[in-house]
Amino acid sequence: MAEFKKPEISEMRPKITVVGVGGGGGNAINNMIVEQLQGTEFIAANTDAQALTMSKATRL
Repeated sequence: MAEFKKPEISEMRPKITVVGVGGGGGNAINNMIVEQLQGTEFIAANTDAQALTMSKATRL
């Protein structure tokens, strides 16, 4: 018989990515980060380089 292992709790959590586009999307992401939304990855996209420097999203 095959053995099954119980999945780790972290494996069962959904992976959520929030993509903020433009000024409004960047502001929404910043607000979520300030409110310490947990378990979420944030991506900011904007053609305005200055707006991107103001983003609180992690820079890669």
